[in-house]
Amino acid sequence: MPRIPSDWITLTEAAQIFKDAGVSISRSTLARWARSGKLQSIQPGRTIYVRRAQVRSMLRPTRRRGVNAADVQPGLFEDMEE
Repeated sequence: MPRIPSDWITLTEAAQIFKDAGVSISRSTLARWARSGKLQSIQPGRTIYVRRAQVRSMLRPTRRRGVNAADVQPGLFEDMEE
């Protein structure tokens, strides 16, 4: 009988999602993230479960804002304007 899909997945399944995306994350790292609260988790017994959607959202690239060169090093290009 096939398993019913759930939003709660084991750390092994979460590590596989990262691996399939080309990111190497160990089960122990995921367990540490779950204990620290970085990953929402439940632990009914000995098995830790995390949310599939949250794991997938960690794989999405974050939108980066551009940095103005003058803010990084003011006056860097002033002598070039002469």
